[in-house]
Amino acid sequence: MSTPEENPRPTPVDVPLIHIGVPAESGGGCGCGDGYDPDGLECGLDPALVQLLADAGLDPVQVEDIAHVAIEEDLDGGEDVTTVATVPEDSVATGDFTAREAGVVAGLRVAEAVLSIVCTDAFEVERHVEDGDRVVPGQKLLTVTTRTRDLLTGERSALNLLCRLSGIATATRAWADVLEGTGAKVRDTRKTTPGLRALEKYAVRCGGGVNHRMSLVDAALVKDNHVIAAGGVAEAFQRVRKAFPELAIEVEVDTLEQVREVLDAGADLILLDNFTPAGTAEAVALVDGRAVLESSGRLTLDSARAYAEAGVDYLAVGALTHSSPILDIGLDFRDEAGA
Repeated sequence: MSTPEENPRPTPVDVPLIHIGVPAESGGGCGCGDGYDPDGLECGLDPALVQLLADAGLDPVQVEDIAHVAIEEDLDGGEDVTTVATVPEDSVATGDFTAREAGVVAGLRVAEAVLSIVCTDAFEVERHVEDGDRVVPGQKLLTVTTRTRDLLTGERSALNLLCRLSGIATATRAWADVLEGTGAKVRDTRKTTPGLRALEKYAVRCGGGVNHRMSLVDAALVKDNHVIAAGGVAEAFQRVRKAFPELAIEVEVDTLEQVREVLDAGADLILLDNFTPAGTAEAVALVDGRAVLESSGRLTLDSARAYAEAGVDYLAVGALTHSSPILDIGLDFRDEAGA
């Protein structure tokens, strides 16, 4: 039986602590030349950073494009007027990206990519933690030394992504901790920010969760409107199976009778929508290992363990990506003494 591949927390990469970032050579748009070559790792970002992004399961070209969009949104075809007016052109500064609250960090290399786009000179990076690490208030995450103007111009764009992704990782970690010791794992949905799905699902992995399908292509999910359109839950499943015989198919059900129908039809994975923990236990007994089971709806951190202990394999939590608050992270400039 085929099921969507699980994605564990990324393994920290053993790399030197000091990294010299080299900005893309193009003046605007993506600096990736002919595009990202997964074998040659061709991209406009610094090659070492490209490798780190690829090792984390991210497409460096996509990350670079997002970084460009973030910077261009802030500059809007102009320049950082406050910084240009107040900071000498040759000024150099060192700043620490610092956690303001406890949580799990995600997106550090993405923040580096943003700085790589905006920095006109090479910059020095000191890495204190890795994505997926738990952090505490006041802990330094990343130290950057570069032209002051560039650091100030790229600050908010880098933080917007870093805070957002770290917030998702932190929320996911809370669910993963609650489920620890059960056989269940928390899983995301496609309820993501347009354009940021790959990054947000990466953040879920950093927090200890696993990814559901990345798009409408890599797996089938038969939901209530498909059932209505097809004329029944089993009929909907059979149509998908006939059209895409090699694809994993998940079917959403809301009654035990529907569980029986799709189980007899041969569903790979059954999504139990808005079942109670007791009803979930009945469904688990009925399925008896013949399909993978996932719970959705009615789920909270307080009820999560009850659903997990009922015997499901996954808990689907759209809130991981659509409702997680940011993790508060700031950039603090060091004074001349380096304090």
